[in-house]
Amino acid sequence: MFCPNCGNQLEDAARFCDSCGQNLVGGTTTTATTTAVTKLEYRIKGEVLQTVEIDLPQGERVFSETGGMIWMDQVIEMETSIQKGKESKGVLGNLLGAASRMLQGESMFLNYFKAGSGPGTVSFASSFPGKILPFDLSAGESLIAQRGSFLVGQENVDLAMEWRGAGAAFFGGEGLILQRLTGPGLAFLEIDGELTEHDLQAGQILLVDTGHIACFESSVTYDIQLQKGFKNIFLGGEGIFLARLTGPGKVWLQHMTMTKLAGRLVPFLPFERSGGGGSKFNLNLG
Repeated sequence: MFCPNCGNQLEDAARFCDSCGQNLVGGTTTTATTTAVTKLEYRIKGEVLQTVEIDLPQGERVFSETGGMIWMDQVIEMETSIQKGKESKGVLGNLLGAASRMLQGESMFLNYFKAGSGPGTVSFASSFPGKILPFDLSAGESLIAQRGSFLVGQENVDLAMEWRGAGAAFFGGEGLILQRLTGPGLAFLEIDGELTEHDLQAGQILLVDTGHIACFESSVTYDIQLQKGFKNIFLGGEGIFLARLTGPGKVWLQHMTMTKLAGRLVPFLPFERSGGGGSKFNLNLG
């Protein structure tokens, strides 16, 4: 069944939604505490290597992985920390949070950007040709994304590891760990290449070549399916497994993956044999 409040898929016997806390059996409703979140103005610029400029009112903060910022107004104050959010979680909690981010493909440290003495603007750039996607998440609303895709978000946005089963982890092509982003707040993802968006109805299934899932709503079920037919598996060039996405919910698919692009480039990269019998990369930029 699905949560009537946020659409999260649940076990049939669930009494509460594990995403937003909705009471599913009547009585007092237990929902996530509503947090007032400032609506931010932003602009996404560029076509191939995009940037996002975010206007921060005085006192407002956003956070990103280290190295994402490209410029900021003088009034913007930057602080690097392993602690996420406004409230301290203790030394152990902070270290566990840092380890979790490393497993998600993010930096161990986070950079916080605050408009100090007045309003200001800070800009972030994608690290690979593709698109920057904005998501304005409501309280308790979650989005599942490929690891390493988080670019920047408001400090109320929570980043957590997402595990979708051993089969999906090892054969789905999206990596062992996915990211769960939970609102409230504005968050931006950087996606490889161009995008196609699908809005799946309840029970509708979409089969996707592994590695091309950029992100999907938490109501979507994600697992893997064995490719049918001996010839399809060994001669079709599409791999042994396909990712299977089942609605309801939206899915964003990326047209390019860095892994496939790197594989295409390898035959054109110059290598020379070293004395020990190995290979040495030699790139001549002159």
